[in-house]
Formats: sequence, C-alpha cells, structure tokens
Amino acid sequence: MWGRFGKAGAPPAAVARGARAIAPLPDQLISQIAAGEVVERPASVVKELLENALDAGARSLRVTLDEGGVKRIVIADDGCGMPPDELPLALMRHATSKIRSLADLEAVATLGFRGEAIASIASVAELFITSRTEDCAHATRIDAQTGVISPAAGTVGTTIDVRELYFNTPARRKFLKSEQTELGHCLEVIRRVALARPDVAISVMHNGKAVEHWNASDPATRVARILGEVFETSHLPLDERAGPLAVYGCAGLPTASRGRADQQYFFVNGRFVRDKLLTHAVRAAYEDVLHGNRYPAYVLFLDLPPESVDVNVHPSKIEVRFRDSRSIHQYVFHAVQRALARHAGASPETTAGGHAAQLEPTGPASFSARPVASAGSVARNENGTTWMRQSRMTQGSLPVAQPLALYDALFGRKDADGPVASAAAASPAVAWANDDSAPAYAAASRAHADEQPLGFAVGQIHGIYVLAQNARGLVIVDMHAAHERILYEQFKHALADRSIAVQPLLIPVSMTADPVEIGIVDEERETLDALGFDLAVLSPTSIAIRAVPALLKDADLVALARAVLADLHAYGGSRVLTERQHELLGTLACHHAVRANRRLTLDEMNALLRQMEATERADQCNHGRPTWYQLTLADLDRLFMRGQ
Repeated sequence: MWGRFGKAGAPPAAVARGARAIAPLPDQLISQIAAGEVVERPASVVKELLENALDAGARSLRVTLDEGGVKRIVIADDGCGMPPDELPLALMRHATSKIRSLADLEAVATLGFRGEAIASIASVAELFITSRTEDCAHATRIDAQTGVISPAAGTVGTTIDVRELYFNTPARRKFLKSEQTELGHCLEVIRRVALARPDVAISVMHNGKAVEHWNASDPATRVARILGEVFETSHLPLDERAGPLAVYGCAGLPTASRGRADQQYFFVNGRFVRDKLLTHAVRAAYEDVLHGNRYPAYVLFLDLPPESVDVNVHPSKIEVRFRDSRSIHQYVFHAVQRALARHAGASPETTAGGHAAQLEPTGPASFSARPVASAGSVARNENGTTWMRQSRMTQGSLPVAQPLALYDALFGRKDADGPVASAAAASPAVAWANDDSAPAYAAASRAHADEQPLGFAVGQIHGIYVLAQNARGLVIVDMHAAHERILYEQFKHALADRSIAVQPLLIPVSMTADPVEIGIVDEERETLDALGFDLAVLSPTSIAIRAVPALLKDADLVALARAVLADLHAYGGSRVLTERQHELLGTLACHHAVRANRRLTLDEMNALLRQMEATERADQCNHGRPTWYQLTLADLDRLFMRGQ
C-alpha cells in the first residue's frame, strides 16, 4: 500500500526534486506556462486579439472562425497598424506599446497592457501577423514560428491569423469542448466587445458562413440587437454621475427577469469584468422586487479614475480590485435602486406585447404617463423626490390618499352604509358602482383619465381584484399585493428616517472569533454602531455582543453577528442585516395589508390606486409578484373580435 511513496512516506517527486539543481526555464516553456493562464480556450484568443485591435483604434472588425476557433481564428482590423521593425517585438513576452513605467501601470487606460497575449498564443498555435501603417507602401507579414518577415498585400490595419490551437500541446486540446460549445464561448466574448463599443462595426464568420453582423450604431440600438426585443421593450435607462464616478446603461425591469444570469454585463472603464462586489450591489438593489430565484438582466457601465481600480489582478484581466470597494458598492447599489424606484409602475407585458403606463412620482398629485422605454425618460432626482407618505394603513381602514372633496366632485361620495355598500352586499362576487354614481364616474374618467395612469375604480371581483378604467383601457389590481407594497415602502421609509432602535442585552453573549473578525470589530466600530450593534473585543479569540437591532432581537445573535462581520469584510456594508430587516418588514406589511374577500368602497379603491401611483416600485409586491396588469382597448377588441 505504500508502493507509490518513497522513503519515510514521501512522494517520488519530492525525493527526485532534492537531486535537481535550480535552473532557469526555457523561454518556450515559460510562454506555454503563461499561455495556460491567458489562453484557456479559443474564446480567450478572440478576447485578447479584439482588445488589441480596439486599442489600435479600430473602427471595423472582421472575425473569422473555423471549427469553433480551434482550427483557425482570424481577426482583421482597420486600426493604426504596426511598422515592420516592430513586428518581431510584438512576438516577445512583456513587449508592449501601452505602458512604460509603474505609474503607467497604476493608471492604465487601455484594454491590454501586459504584453503577454501574442507571445502566449504563439507558443501554443501557429500564428501569423500581417500589418500595415499609413506610412508604408505595402503590408508586412511575420511568421511567429520561424520569425521570417516578408512583404504582403493588405490595407492599413492588422490581421492576426491563428491556426491549429494547441497543436503542440495535445493534452490541453483534449480539454476543449465540442465545436458548437467553443463557438458559443467565442460569440459571447464578441458580444461583450460589441456592447462595450457600439461605435465599432463587427462581423463574424464561422466555417465560411455569416453568423453575426453589427453596424456601428448608438448604444441603445446595439443593446437591442444583442439582448433581443424583450429587453429592448422592458428596460430602464440609468445615468448617475457624482464627480469622477459615473454609472450608466440599461437595467432590466423586474417583470422581465430571467431564470439564468445570462444577460448580465458589467463594464468598468470599458472593460467587461466579473466582480462579486458589483454583482452583489446590483442584486441587492433588485432584492425586494424579484420573484423567487430570478435574475435581472442589465448592461451597466462604471467609469472611474483609472488609478482607483487595479486591473492587474489576473492575467485574463476579467477581475478587478477597487481601492475603495465600500464606496463603489454603495454607489452602484443606490444608483440602480434609485432607477428602479423612479420608474415605479412598469407593469408586466400586456397581451399586445406593450407595457402599461410608466408612473413617475413627482409629488402627491402630479404624475405623467409615458412609454416605459422612451428615450430620455430618466427622472433626475438630485435633491430627492417628494414622495407621498401616508399614515400606517391597517386592514381595519384604508385611509384616503387625497382630500375627500375630490371624490365628492368625481363620484358623489355616499355614506358607507348607503347604496354603494348595499350594491357590494348584493353581489357576492362583483362590487360595481351603482347606477346613480355611474354617470358621475363616466364623466370623471373621461375628464381625468389622462391625469391618473391607473385610472379610476369601477368595481371589485371576488373581493380580491380591483377593476379600474384608464386612458388605455382596463387595469386589474391585486389589492392585497398592491397594499402590501405600499405598507412595505412606508415601513422602509420609517426605518430610514430614524436611527435604528437598539436592544441592549441584559447578559452579553460571547462568541469565538478569528483574527479577521477581531480586526473588523476594531476597524468598523462606527459602522457597527450605525447598524445597531455593540460588539466588544474580550480577548484575541472572543467577542461580546452587548446590543443588537431591536427588530432582530429574537434572531440567532451569534450567527447574525458573524454574518454581519463577514459581510462588512466582503462588501463593506451589511447585506445580512438589511435582508433580515427587509424580511421582517415584508412580514409586517403582509400581515397588515388588506385581506382578500374584503369589500372596498369606491373611495377606498381609488385611494389605493392613488397611493400606488405615489409609491416606489409599485409594480411588484415585495415578493416580486406583479400588483397590476393593463389590458388595452386593442386587447379587449381582439378578445371580442371587434372589427374582424
């Protein structure tokens, strides 16, 4: 059983190593080791070459692939090109035109900068470079294997031809997947480049057939071409700027969420990145408007000074590290959260494929109806939007959101025990406006339909749904879900408007802690105090919990404190605490929301509609379910075959 070990149980490699002297590795082996990090698959080659082309100022890119890129990859650009005397340098490791000093590296503004890509690719594939500058009479070609330079035909720009990937490392080639899988990875890399640079025309050929072609266009057109019609009609524009920081792009509506995280694109200074901090910030902004295990779709760009972000973290340059990660996380989180709040009221798609009116809360009684994806529909909110706030609503009574005189004028308000209540009692399933109020309602809805996006109530079905008429047609409201969202937002505002109530513990709870947790308690004391925690270091290995947020006093305090410390370490914010508080507020809102089978008067129904119009994220309850649905007149005409 010990046969595979040497003396004293040591592996043979360990025994053999002692007999070898330290020696430098050959350049070819060094390049192949680097290639293991830089060139994982054909898509890695495509990524590196496209980045070099963009850095060279290309305005048009042609990508040719054979057998998923394993057989051949050709990237042709119309950039500045390379002079003949620099072609041999381009094949050398750590030779680049993009940085000259450590200062350049710390403030790098180009996509490529390491000088490793071409040398790494040349070590595991046959590589040819054909390039021409404006000053040259003809193009020049170099063979990376032999170093032979020869004249060639070609326009201004560079063409890099990569053939037989991993031909000299067959073990690596065995790890590649099927042709279609590798093609899919290549196309995904090209899509990322296309999203980041809509001003560049890109065409893709595979096995001699055209696969993709995108003309140079504006960002919105490029996003629509790549992410599809659903995203085009169901996203929110986002543009937040604060000094040198800027977050802009498109955030998908919660109602257009997906079962997979396959349409999530984040770019930092034009570079596509996968960063857990940024992903978490966006996810946290969507947390109380997504239903179940759904994922938002988005194309977002973060611009910040190059010296504030380190892109030299991994050879693939797909990971970054921020100098002030906490500030970046909070900035992105609040930017996306504000965008979702500003564009409250974006309903799920109707049967006609459109969306309901967008509700833009600008004050208690001033709203505008616009198409969801209309250009320039971002509502700037530099000084804070004036949201309507209502007193706490209970199942016992729905407070009227606007003066009762308005309803007196519109509907001829009647006593709760009068004909309206009688009509509600007369029908076990549907509560309609009685005949006396119908003419007043009809006149009111004609006069005011354009002013109120959710229209005016006409009745109630089974004590569950409110029916309302607006300028577009019929609105169906789930009154419990809608009321739940209203209460939830009110509770959140109340929590934000005052300091968190703290519950001191009569007997402090001690917990074991590692050095990282001890350090966080010392470094983040102010943050912990603001979150409602009083933690004290007892010893190098233990912490005492002396106070916690009153809302969470019944939780597992040790697990909660440990999770908050871990969150502070990872994100610089308390995701766990926020989630737990929101979970509790959601439970409170659900229990206090108006229940099914509750008969509402017209005044109460209209009060609910007005409060929805004045509430952030009114289009979903806090569980992510829709609160209202729009049926247009065209939908109704189609159902009843009118005009056919």
